[in-house]
Parts: sequence; C-alpha cells; structure tokens
Amino acid sequence: MQTIWLSGAEWLAVLRIGLGLWWLESWRHKDRKGWFERGTGIAWAADVAGKHRWGVVRTGFRRVVEPRPKLIAYVVVYAELALGLGLVTGFLTPVALAAGLLLNLLYLVLMIHDWAEQGQNAMMALISLVALFAMAWQTWSLDAALGLFL
Repeated sequence: MQTIWLSGAEWLAVLRIGLGLWWLESWRHKDRKGWFERGTGIAWAADVAGKHRWGVVRTGFRRVVEPRPKLIAYVVVYAELALGLGLVTGFLTPVALAAGLLLNLLYLVLMIHDWAEQGQNAMMALISLVALFAMAWQTWSLDAALGLFL
C-alpha cells in the first residue's frame, strides 16, 4: 500500500482518533443536566419511537427504554464519553469500535426519518467498520503499547 505522508496504519489511527473526537464532541454538546434531571433526551427519543413506522422500534423502545429512562440516559451519555476516550487513546479499541458501530446502528434505525442524522450515523458506522476490520489499533494506541489484540 502506498500512501502520502503517513503509513497506512498511521492513517487508520488518524481515522480512529477522528472518530473518537466525533464521539467526544457528541458527549460534550449534550445537555447532561437536561438528560439526567429532566429526561429530555429520552423524552425526545420516546416521541421519535412512538411515531416510528416500524413496529419493532416502537415495541423495543417500550420494553427496553421506557421502564428505565434514567438508567438509559446515563448509559447513552456515558457510552458516548467512553467510546470517545477509548478510540482517542486506543484503549480496548475493538470493543469501542464494535460498541460504537452498534450504537450508531441503533441511532440510525431510531432516526430513520431524519436525513441529517442518517448521514452522520451511517458515516460513523462505516468508519467503525473499516477501523475494526483494518485493526486500526496497531499504531498510536494503548492497545499496541500493551500488546493487546495483536
């Protein structure tokens, strides 16, 4: 593989770190007080799920999220932080990439009617998939320094 400036592994690390920064920005701009104290994030998602054209989304939301809105709010918000930190530092990278891919696919399915959200989540999922299969933790990562996942 020929590349310009950096090696292929280093460009994959740049892609991984960029995805991590994207997750950190998603975490940073959330109104955590609103999510945790007023339930704004889950209330918004409940509204979206309640109008969803796919019954499986409405049913899944009712069964999984509605009974435990506060817990799910914390899971979502801190999952985004953990994904960002894991990808930027390259710690437990394959776990972070797989979890991020799953979270983006869940977001994509929930917000299937919102073209802007579809684009963001589709691109983040694609980057996760490429970074996972290309083993983007081989360079500039704690995983590589610790000899994990080689």
